[in-house]
Amino acid sequence: MRAMVLERSRAPLVAREIPDPVPGPGQVLLRVRACAVCRTDLHVVDGELHDPKLPLVLGHEVVATVAARGDGATRFNVGTRVGVPWLGWTCGVCRYCRSGRENLCVRARFTGYQIDGGYAHCCVADERFCFPLPSAYDDAHAAPLLCAGLIGYRALRAAGDGEALGLYGFGAAAHLIAQVARSQGRRVFAFTRPGDAPSQEFALQLGAEWAGGSDQTPPVELDAAILFAPVGALVPAALRAVAKGGTVVCAGIHMSDIPSFPYDILWGERVIRSVANLTRRDGDEFLELAPRVPVRTDVEPMPLDHANEALERLRAGDVRGAVVLTMPS
Repeated sequence: MRAMVLERSRAPLVAREIPDPVPGPGQVLLRVRACAVCRTDLHVVDGELHDPKLPLVLGHEVVATVAARGDGATRFNVGTRVGVPWLGWTCGVCRYCRSGRENLCVRARFTGYQIDGGYAHCCVADERFCFPLPSAYDDAHAAPLLCAGLIGYRALRAAGDGEALGLYGFGAAAHLIAQVARSQGRRVFAFTRPGDAPSQEFALQLGAEWAGGSDQTPPVELDAAILFAPVGALVPAALRAVAKGGTVVCAGIHMSDIPSFPYDILWGERVIRSVANLTRRDGDEFLELAPRVPVRTDVEPMPLDHANEALERLRAGDVRGAVVLTMPS
């Protein structure tokens, strides 16, 4: 099969012809139809997430059809369309798994990091960690739901029920979660790179009440803020923007260092918290919710062989919504 392979950190992906994977017990062999490109992929390529499996096939927002089943795999029939997310396997026995927090599993394995992912014509996945996908979305438009949507949804729940919500970094996740927040009656305030007028206009089109640079002060005190941009300097900025009792949620798996800040911007029972990975419950809930909102995914399809270009455009902030790698029929 054709695959775009990361052979060493901080290097471009390499197009390779590699053997088709074989599903083991409880696994399914999947024919990939689309795979969205996520900022986490950049963190893996750039060595900011340590010790990936090498060589590695990236990609954890995978839309595919079941082509074959390994021993004991009975959940999905051959031909069923499924989605594969970042969380690829958990132990099921550690204290986190046993308390409903499998996202924190001490032995968790992740798609496109320790498990080969969807930048390829085929992949294998544990059937327990695949999701049936809503029929309302075609392959390319379903792909961003599987990380941008799922992590964004978990971050939104972590932000609490406050009315005024700030979203820092208006990319793949924020453009989906802004729609969910608006459907819940919240007021959305979008923060972009300073001077990024196209992203600010995009946010306003999706229902944001205000959009401006991350160096600006919103017109009202926020009840909560979610940081999708992996920039530690935004934490103090968000703390200054939220009201007493407000919450700042750091939604990325990696972030640059947070600079020191005066205690008085944290005081007043403000909270800083992170979001780590996802649970299968998050996936079930969000994929049932998305078509009811309905959440519209804004995507730009690109061929698999253009994966390096897609990553560079994401790095440069030259992506509206999400780039999705597509496979030949």
